[in-house]
Amino acid sequence: MTGGGTRGLRGSAVRRTPQHNPSFTRVAAVLVALAGCGDPNAAAPIASAAPIASAVPIASAVPIASAAPIASAAPIASAVPTASASATPTEPPPPCPSDMVLVGRACVDRYEAHLVVPRGDGTFETHPHYERPPQGEPFEARNSADAYPQAYISRVEAQGACFAAGRRLCTFNEWRRACRGPSGQPYPFGRRDRKGACNSQKPHLLPQLFGGDARLWKYDENFNSPRLNQQEGFLAKSGKFESCRSEEGTFDMVGNLHEWVSGIVTEDLVASLATDRVERRKQPWHVGNGIFVGGFYSTSSEHGPGCLNITIAHEPRYHDYSTGFRCCKTAVLAPIDKKKPAAPKKKVKASLKP
Repeated sequence: MTGGGTRGLRGSAVRRTPQHNPSFTRVAAVLVALAGCGDPNAAAPIASAAPIASAVPIASAVPIASAAPIASAAPIASAVPTASASATPTEPPPPCPSDMVLVGRACVDRYEAHLVVPRGDGTFETHPHYERPPQGEPFEARNSADAYPQAYISRVEAQGACFAAGRRLCTFNEWRRACRGPSGQPYPFGRRDRKGACNSQKPHLLPQLFGGDARLWKYDENFNSPRLNQQEGFLAKSGKFESCRSEEGTFDMVGNLHEWVSGIVTEDLVASLATDRVERRKQPWHVGNGIFVGGFYSTSSEHGPGCLNITIAHEPRYHDYSTGFRCCKTAVLAPIDKKKPAAPKKKVKASLKP
C-alpha cells in the first residue's frame, strides 16, 4: 500500500480470506489516487519460511603424543609468577550482530531487508526484489548496504523471513524508537523535514504505468506488478540516501518502502495515535489489521510525517509494491550488578573524660 489510499479488508484478517468486493473499484478511484494502495480484497499465499540449518561436520581431533621430560642443565632463577589462563578476563559478546544496531534493549537491522533462498550446496542466492517471495519454498531475511530491499511481501511472510534468520519483526515501539532517536524527533535526521533527505515524495507510478482510471487497476496485475519497482529513480538501494540515517545508525526508516511491524491494530492503538498531535488522513481500519510504518517512495505526510507515518488499513496477508520490512532481536546485554549498599558506619562518641 502507499500512504493508505484503498480500503482495508473487512472483518478479522486472521480468521478469514478476503473475497472479491465489487465496490472496491468505485472506492479505489478516490482513495488510491490519494496514496496509491492495492486492492486489499485479494489474499496472498503464505510462503514457507522454515529456518535452514546448515550442518558443518566437525573434524575429529588428532591425539597429541606426550612429550618426554627435558632435563634442566642449570639451576633455574627465581621465577616471576604469572597469572593463570583461567584468570584472564574474557570480553563479553557484543550485544548485537554487526549488521544490526543497539537501540535500547533491542537490536535493529541497519537496512531494510532483502530475501535470500538456499542453494543445493548450502549457500544462498539473493531473491529478485521485484518478485513476490517464493511460494512453497524456504527463504530468509538479510540486510546490507547497496542492495535493493524486498517489496511485495505480507506481514505474515516478513515475520517468517525474520524467524528463519534467527530474528523477528520489530515491535511498533522498537521501530519508532529506532527511527526517532533518544530525543523523540519526528524525522531520523532532526525535528524538521528536509526535502530529498529520504527517498520519498515521488510521483505515483500506478497512473503512469496503468492509466489514470483507478477503477481499472487490479490487485495482482497492477498493485503487485514487477514493473513498478524496476522503474529507474523510484525504489533505491539500501543506504543510498546517506542523510536518511537515524542517530543510532539505521537507514531508510522513512521512505523507500513501508515497513511491517509486529502486533495488530487495536482500539487502544488507534486511540494512542491521537497523542502524536499530527494530522493524518482518515483510514478504514479494523481491529486485527496489520501495521506498517515509515511511508514509501511516493508518500509524504498523508498518514503522518516521517517516523510518525503509520498505515492501519490492511490485514496481515496484504502485500503490494510498497510493502517491505526489517528485523529486530533482543540484545545480549550484561546483567546489571545490583550490589547491596554498604552498611553505614557507626559514629563513635568522643569521651569527655581526661
